[in-house]
Amino acid sequence: MSEKLKKILKYALLLVLVAVLLFFSFRGVDWSEFSADLKQCRWGWVIGIIAVQWIITYLRGNRWRLMLQPIRKEGTPPITHRETYDAYAICYLSNIAFPRSGEVVRCGLMGETRKTTFQGSLGTVVIERTWDILCMFLAGVPLLFFGRFRDFIIEKMFRPAAGSMQIGGFWIGLIVIAAIVGLVFLVRAFREQIGRSKAGAAFLKFFQGLGEGITAAFRMKNKWGFFAYTLIIWIGYWLCSLWTLRALPAADALDGWDALFLMVVGSLGWIVPVQGGFGAYHFIVAMTLMPVYGFDKPTGLLFATLSHESQIVQMLLCGLISLVSWTLYRRKMKTNPEA
Repeated sequence: MSEKLKKILKYALLLVLVAVLLFFSFRGVDWSEFSADLKQCRWGWVIGIIAVQWIITYLRGNRWRLMLQPIRKEGTPPITHRETYDAYAICYLSNIAFPRSGEVVRCGLMGETRKTTFQGSLGTVVIERTWDILCMFLAGVPLLFFGRFRDFIIEKMFRPAAGSMQIGGFWIGLIVIAAIVGLVFLVRAFREQIGRSKAGAAFLKFFQGLGEGITAAFRMKNKWGFFAYTLIIWIGYWLCSLWTLRALPAADALDGWDALFLMVVGSLGWIVPVQGGFGAYHFIVAMTLMPVYGFDKPTGLLFATLSHESQIVQMLLCGLISLVSWTLYRRKMKTNPEA
């Protein structure tokens, strides 16, 4: 089977998964009720959500720039805010079409500037994503002090996860970590022998660049700036969740704690590797709103739809603009490499 055919089959299966998730999410929905609820939405709040999502993308680009500075090649111009913002916006655009491709795309774009290497940029992404997962769990900790949230988190999230660990998830994770550590030691011990072949030398170069990118996060000059960006980014996510509630008349009784809970639960929907979180996000959020708050299915799906599609609109608009911006910038780099 050719590589091209494998890729086609892979994305076809992902599209089928999206369709299945959307089918189960919207199955049995009273579309007249859903349409009536949609007409009652306060669209000013939705526009505000799109604006905040744009600010988050800009801040993420700036935060990534701080991580990239230690691995910038000597003699090259400083990494600009425009470069990291455009790369991030295009990353989100790419994720809508091909799940999990965005991280590779933005690292490749930074490699085009010749200011960083692809593998170095990829190393910073590893640390960045690890930090984001940690922040998501930290955001969920205060919710454990409230019974209505604690019961759902323990019963629907922690216990199923613990059950899967008993089946072998813990040992699989342990084996993966041990394999990574073992690979590091083997490469360091036999790097001279590995580097004698062309393929081995290429592997070593990639491996060393990846390691340099990972350690770059600990060599940032402006660490407080990194933490400040992170705090503002997650406040922005919480604000988007809160404003989505404000857009729905049926959710007027809910408050900031409810917005935090839905933000944490909704984050899980973006982790599922399908195009732009379609289907997975709707299913997880709607199935949470119904038992926790007693919402009917159309209202739960309306919240999920407003929250998800406002983000998709922002990703599409900013991503397409940045795609044009990057194309023009690349032409400029060809005519003036010092730019």
